[in-house]
Amino acid sequence: MPKFAANLSMMFNEVPFPERFVNAAKAGFNAVEFLFPYDYPPEEVAGWLKSNRLTNQLFNMPPGNVAAKEWGITSLPGREEEFHENVATALIYAKALGTPRILAMAGYPPAGADPALHHEVFVRNLRYAARQLAKEGLTLLIEPLNPRDMPGFFLNNQAQAHAIREEVGEPNLKVQMDFYHVQVTEGDVAVKIRKYIEQIGHIQIAGAPDRHEPDEGELNYRYLFGLLDELGYQGWVGCEYRPRGRTEDGLGWLERLTR
Repeated sequence: MPKFAANLSMMFNEVPFPERFVNAAKAGFNAVEFLFPYDYPPEEVAGWLKSNRLTNQLFNMPPGNVAAKEWGITSLPGREEEFHENVATALIYAKALGTPRILAMAGYPPAGADPALHHEVFVRNLRYAARQLAKEGLTLLIEPLNPRDMPGFFLNNQAQAHAIREEVGEPNLKVQMDFYHVQVTEGDVAVKIRKYIEQIGHIQIAGAPDRHEPDEGELNYRYLFGLLDELGYQGWVGCEYRPRGRTEDGLGWLERLTR
């Protein structure tokens, strides 16, 4: 059965971020992930992990100007120097937290932008970041996001992501497969797992179509978890869903779907 990491950016939101580590540990999780740790000094976040006997499996590089609706700058021309600085910042946190993988978000090209130029910048920045992370033995991830929730995002589907991974050509670049995003964008989740399993660097889950607990909706998670076992997936599964109510009240899916 897969190993599950609580996503502290979406789960346990009933309490402030530092307290979510305590609640995740009490709920039985051994690992966590989150979007961004940058509002807190790295040594503080590392302390919350250590005191609760948790590991951190994933966080994202700085997203750019979220107030201006940016969600990553990896594909944005003219932002290369800022991207290099973001790589350095993420590495500082990864070393302090013991985090093995970092996600580089592609971002939103502006209206009328040249897709070929953004592709070129994306590939070049990923190659730089992958080589920097490789020096520390870390994995770089990219993730396609569905166009219903994230219209205009540069990276949308598995085939595009894996073609870019191959073009970059760095062995520590992998694709994060979020089953929720795959289902919303293109479906056929199990076939895509089988096709890409060797290059999947991390998995995330949520119910579809509403992104709640994975015990409702279109996806048969009991079957998908069994498929991951069949294929020998050894990585972590991040629980990146929006709880229907209080987080703890909805955790029964863990026992029901994994027993």
